[in-house]
Amino acid sequence: MKMLQPLVGAVCIMLLCTPCFGQADDPHIASIAANLSPNMVKEGEPIHGKSLAQAMAEYHVPGVSIAYISHGKIAWVRSFGTLGIGGEPVTPDTLFQAGSISKPVTATAALHLVQQGKLSLDTDVNTSLVHWKLPASDKAEGKPVTLRELLSHTAGTNVHGFPGYAAGTPVPTALQILDGTPPATNPPIRVESTPGKQWNYSGGGYVIIQQMITDVIQKPFSDILRDIVLKPYGMTHSSFQQPLPPDALKHAATPYDADGTPIAGGPHVYPELAAAGLWTTASDLARFLIATQQALMHGNDALSAATAQQMVNPGPGDWGLGLAIGGQPNHRYFWHGGGNEGYQCIMTAYEGEGDGAVVMTNGNRGYPLANDIIRTIAREYKWPDWGPRVVHTARVDTAILKQYVGTYKMNPWFSFAVTFQNGKLFIQGTHQANLELWPESKTRFTFVVDVDVDFVRDAHGKVTGMNVLQDGKTMFAGKQ
Repeated sequence: MKMLQPLVGAVCIMLLCTPCFGQADDPHIASIAANLSPNMVKEGEPIHGKSLAQAMAEYHVPGVSIAYISHGKIAWVRSFGTLGIGGEPVTPDTLFQAGSISKPVTATAALHLVQQGKLSLDTDVNTSLVHWKLPASDKAEGKPVTLRELLSHTAGTNVHGFPGYAAGTPVPTALQILDGTPPATNPPIRVESTPGKQWNYSGGGYVIIQQMITDVIQKPFSDILRDIVLKPYGMTHSSFQQPLPPDALKHAATPYDADGTPIAGGPHVYPELAAAGLWTTASDLARFLIATQQALMHGNDALSAATAQQMVNPGPGDWGLGLAIGGQPNHRYFWHGGGNEGYQCIMTAYEGEGDGAVVMTNGNRGYPLANDIIRTIAREYKWPDWGPRVVHTARVDTAILKQYVGTYKMNPWFSFAVTFQNGKLFIQGTHQANLELWPESKTRFTFVVDVDVDFVRDAHGKVTGMNVLQDGKTMFAGKQ
C-alpha cells in the first residue's frame, strides 16, 4: 500500500496538467477519467465506477496514453500518470511497446508487397523464402502453407507468443527463432495442424512472414516497415528497431510487472519484429487506424481499397488478414490487442463511421485497464459495441431467492456457493470472488458479463441444481 498512494497522487496531478489535443475541459474526457464503466450495469441505474486514478493504482499501472478518433480524425489525445513511479509525466509522444499490435502493421506491409507482385497470398510460402524453408510436416496432410493463412492464423503453425529477452541476455536471429535453436527460447516454428482447416493464433507464423519480407526485399525489416507503412502513415515516432536506440529510449515508458515492480533491466528485446517488435505511441496507432479506414474507403499509398477490404473480411475465428473483426455486417469494427513484458494495449476502429480509440499502458495488468477505458469511451460516445452489458433486472420475492441458497457442485474440484445477504443473492466459485447475482427472471441470474445461471427444479418444485451458460456452452452443477 505504501507504493500505491504516491502513484494515486501523481495520477491525480496528471489529470489536471498533462497536455492533450482538443479542449482541456472536454466533458467526455472528464467523465472517462472520473467514472470508468464496469463490465455490467443495471438498466436505468446511474454508473458509479472507479476513477481512472483509482484503477491505475489498483492495476499497478503507472502510465496510460489514450487517443480518440472521431469522423476519421484524431479528436483528442490524453495522457495520465508517469513514465515510471516518481518519474516524468507520460505525454502524447511517450513510447510504449505495442506487442501483438505489430501484426496488423506487418500485415499492411505484406499486402502492399502482394500488390506489387513481390509476394503472393495463395501460393506456397517456400516459393518466397530464400534463407530458410518451412519444413514439411506429416500434420499438414500434403497442403502447403500460404501467406493468407499465416496472416489470418489459419496456417496450422505453432508458438502462440514470445516472452522477449531481458536486457543483457543473448538475442537470437530470426533464423534461430524459426528453428528454435539457442539462444532462442521458443520451440521450432512448425506446422502442427492442416493448413486452412482451423483458426489458431500463432505469433510464430508472423516470424515466417518477417523472413519472407526480408528475403524478398533484402533490407532490414525495420527499414522495410518504415518505408512501406510507418512513414507514409505519418507514424513518425514509431519504429521496429529492437532494442530501441538510447536516444529514443529516453522517451519510453518504463515497463512494470503485475505487482507494480519495474521489469528488471528495463524493456525486453523482441527480435520477433513482425509479431511483437513495434515501438509506438497512442497517437501513431490512431494514425494507423485512420489510414486503414481511409484505405477501406478509397485506398491510400500502401493499400488499394480492394486489398484493404481483404484485411477486414472475417474468416475463421472472426479474423481477417492481420486484424480481428467484430460488430454487425453493416456496422463492423476491426481491432487488435497487444502485450509484451510490462506493456499492454488495445486499439479498435469502425470501418465506416470513422470512430475509434487506442489505449497504451506500461503494466502487466494494463490490458484489463485498457478494456475498462475502451468500454467507458464506448459509453461516452454511444458506440453500438464495446460498452458495458446492460442488464434488465427483475424483482424476485425473497422467499424464492432463499430457495436457491446452497452449494452447487460442478465437478470434484469445483463448486459454487450461493448465499443470501442483505436481501440479495451472491455466488462464489472455488477460489473466486464473492459476486452478486443479478436476477433477470425468477430463475435466470447473471454475475459476470458473459456468464448466466439458470436454476433448475424437479417435478416437485425442489431446486436440484443450476445450468451455467458461458460462450454458448451449458454446464450443470448439482445442488448438494
